[in-house]
Amino acid sequence: MYELTAFQRDLLYITAGLVEPHGLGIKEEIEDYYDKEVNHGRLYPNLDDLVEMGLIEKTDHDDRTNCYQLTTKGEETINSRNKWAQNKTNTSTEVTMTASGD
Repeated sequence: MYELTAFQRDLLYITAGLVEPHGLGIKEEIEDYYDKEVNHGRLYPNLDDLVEMGLIEKTDHDDRTNCYQLTTKGEETINSRNKWAQNKTNTSTEVTMTASGD
C-alpha cells in the first residue's frame, strides 16, 4: 500500500466497504469522510489508477454508471495494511497514548 496516496488508500477502503460501489456512491462517501467536496477530476483519475494497479475492477453498470469491485489483490493490500497498523499500534481496536515522561 506504500505506493498509494492517502486519497487512493481511502478510496480503496471505501470501495471495500460499499455493497455496490459506483462512482457517485464512492464520491459521496469520500466527501462525507473528508467533509468537503471532491471534484470529478480528482476522483475518477484516482479510481482509474487503482484499476491500473489491479486493486479494483471497473465494470459498466449501464450507459452512465461504472461499478467498482475490490480485486483479490485489493483485499490482500487492505489486509496487509490492517496487519501493519495493528502491529504498529500494538492493539487491535483502540489506540492509547501516554504522555511523554510517564
